[in-house]
Amino acid sequence: MAEAHQAVAFQFTITPEGIDLQLSYQALNLIYRSGVRSWKKRVSRMRNRVIKGVFPASPSSWLFVAIGILATMYMQSDPSMGLISKIQQHLPLSKRHTMLSALVFSTLLWLSLILALRFCLKLLLSYHQWMFEQHGRISNTTKIWVTLVRLFSSQKPLLYSYQTSLPHLPVPAIKDTLSRYLESVRPLLEDTQYKRMTDLANQFESNLGNRLQRYLKLKALWATNYVSDWWEEYIYLRSRGPIMVNSNYYGMDFLYVTPTPVQAARAGNTVTALLLYRRKVNREELKPSRVPGTDIPLCAAQCERMFNTTRTPGVETGNTHTHTHTHTHTAAYTYNVLQHWQDSEFVAVYHRGRYFKLWVYRAGRLLSPREIEHQMQKILDDPSPPLPGEEKLGALTSGDRYQVIPWAQTRKQYFSSGVNKRSLDAIERSAFFVTLDTEDQGMEGDDPVGNLDRYAKSLLHGKCYDRWFDKSFSIVIYKNGKSGLNAEHSWADAPTVAHLWEYTLATDAFQLGYTEDGHCRGEVDRSLPHPQRLVWDIPSEVQTQVSSSLAVAQTLADDVDCHVFPFREFGKGRIKKCRISPDAFIQISLQLAYFRDRGGFCLTYEASMTRLFREGRTETVRSCSNESCAFIRALEDGEVRMQLLRRASEKHQNLYRMAMTGAGIDRHLFCLYVVSKYLGVESAFLKEVLSEPWRLSTSQTPVQQMELFDLKNHPDFVSLGGGFGPVADDGYGVSYIIVGEDMINFHVSSKITSHFICVNIKSRVCECFLWVLKF
Repeated sequence: MAEAHQAVAFQFTITPEGIDLQLSYQALNLIYRSGVRSWKKRVSRMRNRVIKGVFPASPSSWLFVAIGILATMYMQSDPSMGLISKIQQHLPLSKRHTMLSALVFSTLLWLSLILALRFCLKLLLSYHQWMFEQHGRISNTTKIWVTLVRLFSSQKPLLYSYQTSLPHLPVPAIKDTLSRYLESVRPLLEDTQYKRMTDLANQFESNLGNRLQRYLKLKALWATNYVSDWWEEYIYLRSRGPIMVNSNYYGMDFLYVTPTPVQAARAGNTVTALLLYRRKVNREELKPSRVPGTDIPLCAAQCERMFNTTRTPGVETGNTHTHTHTHTHTAAYTYNVLQHWQDSEFVAVYHRGRYFKLWVYRAGRLLSPREIEHQMQKILDDPSPPLPGEEKLGALTSGDRYQVIPWAQTRKQYFSSGVNKRSLDAIERSAFFVTLDTEDQGMEGDDPVGNLDRYAKSLLHGKCYDRWFDKSFSIVIYKNGKSGLNAEHSWADAPTVAHLWEYTLATDAFQLGYTEDGHCRGEVDRSLPHPQRLVWDIPSEVQTQVSSSLAVAQTLADDVDCHVFPFREFGKGRIKKCRISPDAFIQISLQLAYFRDRGGFCLTYEASMTRLFREGRTETVRSCSNESCAFIRALEDGEVRMQLLRRASEKHQNLYRMAMTGAGIDRHLFCLYVVSKYLGVESAFLKEVLSEPWRLSTSQTPVQQMELFDLKNHPDFVSLGGGFGPVADDGYGVSYIIVGEDMINFHVSSKITSHFICVNIKSRVCECFLWVLKF
């Protein structure tokens, strides 16, 4: 193998004259430079640990404290009130110097001040009343709070500097959660149904609820976040169905432009941009994400497992008591774990049924975009056919997780040793996965509407075997240069991946760029080893399992309907002029569209973040409210009243703020349910609540780095955002992204067999949107 030759630094032979030692200076130089890179990373990590450890102070502040203490002592004053003398008494005889004891006291005082500052910062970040104050009517308390937060933020923070200062997610009072739940389902239930649900809630609160709540509060005192670990494990990692479509989501390229039509060149720049982002994450050079328009930091914990991470299946015997949808049989079932490696110097590449290991570093140096393009072109030009069973091997990650021989058992039996283990390790330990697709995608062509829909379906599931759905994310580079992304959901939520993808698109198009003929810039080292072709020995039993998984995945993929459409009539600028929140306006419009399409209201899910808290992830905004339903009924009856719309908008904003500040409904009830399963007790109320279907599941993908895109000079470089599959078999999945002031992009998905037609939602949404033009 090519890289094996590079590993030989010296050779020797024994001759009659002695040992003939032949050194390869090139190989030794590569070893030296690789070692230098490794040590630089270690030093950088140590430096960052020190800076984070003393935040919100700085390491240099120790010097000011020490100088201050020594200066007061020089003036014949004892600022320590006798502590310096006591410290001096406990020093060894040879070290009993006043200055040394003063420095020890200065260090202890400095550390105490850091702890005090960190405690103050945590108290400041625990204040959330600012979110509920009206624009232009800010209280004096909030004004003082803003000043203090800015003062604490004056020190330039690293990516993870705020982590230990973020507050813990609070456990809401059970009475408040039940009250908010009953209010959320009131417009969906008849009077008799609502009375029955109220009785169930009251019975739960008076009997089992308080007992479960005590256990949950105990966990909140002990754990960093009382929700996130259970949410990751039981909602994502213990899922038994296919993660393709059901869990993974996608991100799209620019809507109107493709920076280059050369597939290998687009792959070169995209891979380089992703690795530059990884370097920023490793060095913590990224600015901490903040609430838009404020200095309030958001939790950055999800960035830790962005690269070099994969979801690996495991096998557990026995039944489980902790699933939302429990299976009563006791056969072996699979669960998953997230594996993360500290670093990886290669990526895994798939093309025409073959897998390759592509080294992106050489002697500690990141390859140039032109060199990565050169390597990608070698893969594209490789004429070798797939090995038996290799072409569709990726289907093992796209099918069911609880078949007769699940992926976990297949992996353990056939991929735990030999060439199969080495090849599987190359995929799972890679920085990320790259698919060089053989198709053209994008909006261009005679059928732009249909092309966008096919583009979305391709990113969501592809051919069901040409993505590695277990990887943290897979990059797809199409034959015509279009790109996209498919992300696994358990390790992070969409905003974290969207931040990565925004940086990648902007760096690719505006920083790295291309030559006039569409190739990457830079020089090529012709001595680079060829990409390593992965070798497999796939027995017939595994090929049978691959076929079985592929059949399940293909049935699922064929049943998914996707529709993508940009709305250009107006955007958030026009909506704000009506004194209405753009997000609330879109949510109410989606409910109106659903009402006109299906003839009624439904439980509506909108994802909200809880990253104001440490290790926070998401909370549900139940956006179908009494106020929104009142407006829709009035509108359908011919009463066009802006007052009802504004009231519904204000209600939605309040629900969103409550979800963000830890006063949501669904994560609390979910955790109570998990506790009940651990205790082995049943709750008719919790069982019914957690089995309710979300027939309208929605999510906004915010643009977080508008400074990267110059839409005035480059208006065509707008991202289409991304989307996901339907959550309910008889429902819609809707993702939307607000771009600039005059554009909103929508991604709608549904199951074809449910007769929920995505195009219907498009026409209904456009009707609802255009209604605002009357005012």
